[in-house]
Amino acid sequence: MMYDFLVDLFGNSTAASIIAGTIQSLLPLFVFILPFALFAVYLERKVSAHMQDRLGPMRTGWHGWKQTIADILKLIQKEDIVAKDNDKMLFNLAPVIVFAGSYAAFAAIPFTSIFIGTEVDLGIFYIIAVTGIVVAGILMAGWASNNKYSLLGSMRSVAQIISYEIPTILVVLSLVMISGSMSLHTLSEQQTGYAWNWYIFGGPGTELSKFLLIPFMFVGFLIIYISTLAEVNRTPFDIPEAESELVSGYHTEYSGMKFAMFFLAEYANMFAVSAIVVALFLGGYQSPIGYLGDLIGAKWMIPIEQFSWFTIKGVFFVFVQMWLRWTLPRLRVDQLMAVSWKYLIPIAFVNLIIIGLITLL
Repeated sequence: MMYDFLVDLFGNSTAASIIAGTIQSLLPLFVFILPFALFAVYLERKVSAHMQDRLGPMRTGWHGWKQTIADILKLIQKEDIVAKDNDKMLFNLAPVIVFAGSYAAFAAIPFTSIFIGTEVDLGIFYIIAVTGIVVAGILMAGWASNNKYSLLGSMRSVAQIISYEIPTILVVLSLVMISGSMSLHTLSEQQTGYAWNWYIFGGPGTELSKFLLIPFMFVGFLIIYISTLAEVNRTPFDIPEAESELVSGYHTEYSGMKFAMFFLAEYANMFAVSAIVVALFLGGYQSPIGYLGDLIGAKWMIPIEQFSWFTIKGVFFVFVQMWLRWTLPRLRVDQLMAVSWKYLIPIAFVNLIIIGLITLL
């Protein structure tokens, strides 16, 4: 949709197609991901400070809002250090792969009914596939660093991400069975209307199956949210970066812009997984109370309202991730794996079977 608009804007030619494709691919980075990362870092500092009865950054700008910008500028200017015994090619490639995997996920996330990076029929399948690239980048970073702490952190991260992808996929399968689609745009469109039509409340319709689905959809929602927390290495699942054990995990040896790319990928991932949960269970970009644009006859307002609702929902779940970080203690490695293999996977599997049986009614 956005691509077609840009091609028409620049004229229907090969050069216009290349320009439109380039702008479309870079637009989410400069318009959303970079500003969001700056905002999220500032928000996390303030949230953690207030939870600990502190003020957080206060000196640089009003209430310290310029502090994150100053830190980014500092990171850009830092020396890029590569140790003598590092595997230089893999060491330099790892942060690019990790960021590319996180960034590519945004291509299939529908921010509004008209602004979608790429209309992919297998959207959720595509996101699960491209975020798998991040696993390769993390393992590459740990191995290439020639550091035992980095290697231990990367091995933990790979085991963790692969383990928690299984319950995520099982929950996604249950949504696919109900909706008949893997497209996040289609899933969002099916939840149009009011909050009662969201899949967390059984989806659209008034049949008996909708009311039977509600408790199992709540279970699926909790499973996928816990799993996504583990996939982005957030507390209580931040074992790969356990500062008390592994210095800083797989990015111990990184500095400057390479470290900034890991940092940016982490916050991009935080929003991406929140956006997936929102699109699957909480209506995506749909408003829970209807649209003001419909009420006053201003159709041009609807995409703006949709973007606002989608962003509010996504940022709320990012805030919950920050909240949990300063509330829950870190799990041990064995506890982390036990939560997935002994609890989440069996519950998700049983939940999938029950939802499948209900949809046959």
